[in-house]
Amino acid sequence: MRILVVEDDELIGTAIARALHDAAYVADWVVDAPSARGALLGREHDAVLLDLNLPHGDGLSILRDLRKRDADIPVLIMTARDGVDDRIEGLDSGADDYLVKPFNLDEMLARLRAATRKLGHHPDATLSSGKLSLDPRTLVAVYNNVECRLSGREFAVLRALLSRPGTILSRSELENRVYGWNEQVDSNAVEYLIHTIRKKIGHSAIRNIRGVGWMVDRDESHVR
Repeated sequence: MRILVVEDDELIGTAIARALHDAAYVADWVVDAPSARGALLGREHDAVLLDLNLPHGDGLSILRDLRKRDADIPVLIMTARDGVDDRIEGLDSGADDYLVKPFNLDEMLARLRAATRKLGHHPDATLSSGKLSLDPRTLVAVYNNVECRLSGREFAVLRALLSRPGTILSRSELENRVYGWNEQVDSNAVEYLIHTIRKKIGHSAIRNIRGVGWMVDRDESHVR
């Protein structure tokens, strides 16, 4: 899942992005109101983590404008404004949840999962095809009865492939599913992640279509 993080504080933004990456989300991080507005026009994201005190604008204004044209995308406010009136205003403006800084990052992730489930997204649902399965709750992959825990990046790669079994995904497609906009991506980053996944669960778990990309085999009799 792709999450837009709107936060101007570098330390807080870095911590949130790292927590999202470790939980196998893709985080696109912007630091001011105009960048947030531009990002939301693309409708690329599954949820938004929104600070209220932003350079060149206010988070509540962004939220109200977003709700005028998109009623569905989950928005979690993150702010130091902790008054009851502030919370009421944020929720009445269209927020799905309201986190007061400082907050626990594990709680943030739990609230994010809850918000996305309301839209019918099931981030905790196991993905499987044939002898390969992936548990988002634990980041554990199983292939041919070999079980191992993946890193957030490894999980994101395998989830992208398992979400479309039998379909070849190119390097650029996988990069887009794994890395945020403002991240530096080495030219061999995807190849390295594929290598580490194969080393953990078995080389045959992921097929390399030379010069094209990678795929996992489709199980025609049982695909979830």
